[in-house]
Order: sequence, then structure tokens, then C-alpha cells
Amino acid sequence: MRIMLFEMILIINNHGQYVHRIWRCMNYLDAESEIIPNTTDIPEIKAKNPSGIILSGGPYSVYEDREKIKNCNEILKFCLNSDTPVLGICLGHQVIVQFFGGKVERGSAAEYAQMEIAIVKENDLFKNLEKNLIAWTSHKDEVTELPVDFECLASSGICKFEAVKHKKKKIYGVQFHPEVNHTPRGEEILKNFLGVCE
Repeated sequence: MRIMLFEMILIINNHGQYVHRIWRCMNYLDAESEIIPNTTDIPEIKAKNPSGIILSGGPYSVYEDREKIKNCNEILKFCLNSDTPVLGICLGHQVIVQFFGGKVERGSAAEYAQMEIAIVKENDLFKNLEKNLIAWTSHKDEVTELPVDFECLASSGICKFEAVKHKKKKIYGVQFHPEVNHTPRGEEILKNFLGVCE
């Protein structure tokens, strides 16, 4: 019998193609997790007592399809007030940045591709990892300006903000997809996030 180490990681489904890969990664890392719609209301989320929340990627744009991200902003308000750790992946990363007052714009590379990213600041998310990592990413949209309360953790040759963190809260965002095999050290990144959730 497997013993899950975490109460519950909630994965907010923004209709990205890799949502179930996030769930499989959590399961492999012995973290109990559940995929829930981005329409889920806050009382239901509170009732699940999450130890962490992951905002998934998705096909939408935060400035063209705001209605498609549904309750993500309300979920972020809940996390901010409850100190629940958050990891935003791709679209989730952009939702976080826009919510806190940063800027998201059209990027230069819409197709998925492997790219080298440079770790600017290790923090908890990139603990015990190399300074340069290969990641699976798309830059259809990307963060171009950080909110004042955020700092950059990783950059690449085409995007200054591949990974970011709130300076005081356990709120992280990554432009790339740590949940896929094309990001070779992605499992360790997700494991580090789970460490933050403990």
C-alpha cells in the first residue's frame, strides 16, 4: 500500500493538453492530487483543504480570452489570503503575473520546442539543479514585465522571465512544462514544489 505524503494537491484544469501528465507526475511523486475545473468555486476548494495548487497550462490568452480562465483569479486570491503554495505552468504562470499587475504579451515562438534556460536564482524551485536546464516550452504568449512583488528565477535567450516567484509568498510561475519528458529535470522541479507544500 502506498502512503501519500501530502494532503492534497489541486490541479486547476485550464484545458491544456498536459493536464493529466501533471496528475501522473504527482502520483509518481507520492502526492495525492485531483484535477478540478477552473470553474470550481472557492468554498469547494476550501473544503478540500489543499496543501498546494497548480494552475495548468492551456490554449488561451490572458488578454484575449479572459473569460476562459474562469475562477483562476478568485483561486489566486484564496491562495494569497491562506498562504497556500501555488505553481503556475505556462498559461497558469501568465495568469499569476497578470493577476499581480505584471504584463503578458505575444511572444516570438508559438511552437513547442526544447530550449535551454538559465537559472538566475535557485530558490526552492530549482534547488540542487544545474544552472542550465533543458525545458519544453512554447512562447505564443510570455511575461514581459514582472509585478513589483515578484523576482526572476530563470531566463532564456528569447524570454527574460522563464520562471518567477513572489518575493514573500510561496507563489511560483514557469513558462515551460516541467510535467513532460522533454523537460528532463522537470520531475525534480515538481518535487521541489512539493517540498514547498509540506
